[in-house]
Amino acid sequence: MMLGFLLARAGVDVVVLEKHADFLRDFRGDTVHPSTLELMYELGILEKFLKLPHQEFRELSGLIGNEMVPLADFTHLPTHCKFIALMPQWDFLDFIAEEAKRYPGFRLRMRAEVTDLIREGERVTGVRAKTPEGMLEVRAALTVGADGRHSVVRERAGLKAIDLGAPMDALWMRLSRKEGDPPQTFGHIDAGKMLVMLNREDYWQCAFVIPKGAFEEIQRRGLEALRKEIADLSPYMKDRVEELREWKDVSLLVVKVDRLERWHLPGLLCIGDAAHAMSPMGGVGINLAIQDAVAAANILSAKLREGSVSENDLQAVQRRRMFPTRATQRLQVVAQNRIIKRVLGSTKPITAPWPVKLMRRWPALRRILPRIVGVGFRPEHVRTAEAKRA
Repeated sequence: MMLGFLLARAGVDVVVLEKHADFLRDFRGDTVHPSTLELMYELGILEKFLKLPHQEFRELSGLIGNEMVPLADFTHLPTHCKFIALMPQWDFLDFIAEEAKRYPGFRLRMRAEVTDLIREGERVTGVRAKTPEGMLEVRAALTVGADGRHSVVRERAGLKAIDLGAPMDALWMRLSRKEGDPPQTFGHIDAGKMLVMLNREDYWQCAFVIPKGAFEEIQRRGLEALRKEIADLSPYMKDRVEELREWKDVSLLVVKVDRLERWHLPGLLCIGDAAHAMSPMGGVGINLAIQDAVAAANILSAKLREGSVSENDLQAVQRRRMFPTRATQRLQVVAQNRIIKRVLGSTKPITAPWPVKLMRRWPALRRILPRIVGVGFRPEHVRTAEAKRA
């Protein structure tokens, strides 16, 4: 959606295909980092964007054992917005779609599920999509696969991924929120357990982290056992875990971290999770995908207007984005293996590790994580000029 917006804004004719009839999905990532908010500022739409329902977090803390510890302070970032915004992803997507429709080259087709690629010799020249009216063919000078970690585009293209592994999965669920609950979003870590709670005003969006592949065993133990583990981690939720009445109230997120060796073929480019699936740690996946979109628009807009995109141009996008992808995934893998894996395998009470204790003693250390997560490696900036609006 962001790439379609940026290309249309730069005067390129674009068709965006969306599988569903709307963007309403539970448990999509809703974290909008300062790097993305900075792009909104550069596009001149930040003020309008922040009028949408959202929450702002300038500091983040976590409960380790029984100790609340400060982890991150975003107030010193060199950005216009010195906070993380939590915004439902459907509002984000609807907003970008409306902004994009102001340009004559943008078209959004809902209920169009891409099923295959169209090829002419070695070159990808478009896609086939299933719609309520029948099969649809879209021909294009460039086809972009931005269809997530289970990408049909990359599977049909035969692009190979490097699996970096993940020691955990996550169970997503909703539990009601009451007056008197803690106001902020935070995580709770204890012996063998990890719970992340996102404040959604009238409910908590909860992620209960489990060892990789353990969901069947958890189901065998029964829903009551899961309710008890959640209540043990957050005792004030004890009267609400009964809202998990059956297993359909719990959604399994199979965590994977991978990246394509090659993001492109003649006439085809993959970006976002289709090119590099990220762990949910830090909520960086959406923001890294948006950075990909900005880089792609910066590099390819002029070429697309001329109607001539070469493989060298597509390779330039991958080169530009490969370093931040590798660096971010490297940090995620280290954190997964050294923190999450150890926590999930622990049977003894958890205490704050020494780096966290140092953050309490020296507040300046709390600025490091926001710089890495909130701004990221090699942040992109909008370099394309605005074309005529509709």
